[in-house]
Amino acid sequence: MKDGFTEDSALHLKVKESILELIGNGEYKPDTKLPTEAEFCEKYGVSRTTIRTALQQLSSEGHIYRQQGRGTFVSSNKVKQRLTSTVENFSKQMAMQGKNPLIKVINLEVIPADPFLADVFELSEGDPVNVLERIRYADDEPLQYEKAFLPWKKTPSLNRQACEKSLYNLLQTQYNLKIKKTVEHLEIAFPEEDISGLLKIKSETPCFVLETYAHIEDGSLIEYSKTMFRGDYAHFIIERNYE
Repeated sequence: MKDGFTEDSALHLKVKESILELIGNGEYKPDTKLPTEAEFCEKYGVSRTTIRTALQQLSSEGHIYRQQGRGTFVSSNKVKQRLTSTVENFSKQMAMQGKNPLIKVINLEVIPADPFLADVFELSEGDPVNVLERIRYADDEPLQYEKAFLPWKKTPSLNRQACEKSLYNLLQTQYNLKIKKTVEHLEIAFPEEDISGLLKIKSETPCFVLETYAHIEDGSLIEYSKTMFRGDYAHFIIERNYE
């Protein structure tokens, strides 16, 4: 039965929203195969180009994924995370969704500051900087890869085990450094081979990259980090309040 869509310049958006609605109401369940392009053409009464464009957008946004020779499938239910200035930490957000959170430190070392790190932290080149690499999991499924840099002179003797909880809480309790403001940049990118292996995804899987500059109360920068989120597993909520 055709849905009777009328051809216009935004037709692929209507098809996309209709498929999203079917995913949302459970008609197309996670990890199940979607109809073929030809079947979607019949369902909506539109051209294959229109269907292909709608599916490409759904794929780039992480709602569906394709397997060579097998077809197109619905992505697993996404993990919701809030991007707000008063956000709860990762573990609390996961627990609120009934998921088991886990943070693993995969590397913690001290390196000399390169020109970029020296500039952002107002250091001299060669000054020591902590490098912290972590993987965050939801129900044993890797969700995020994070690489954070912190000036050693303000965060000496970082404890590996303590870093497997909230880093910002650790900065406040151990070093009396309270995060006052973060400036974040969000973009879409493809993971490098080593990171895709850690996240258990293919290198052609689109991911969200969040670049963060965290400032303490005196205005100085205490952390610079890049976090890569699996595009097939992440869903961001942005909340704004207006007076």
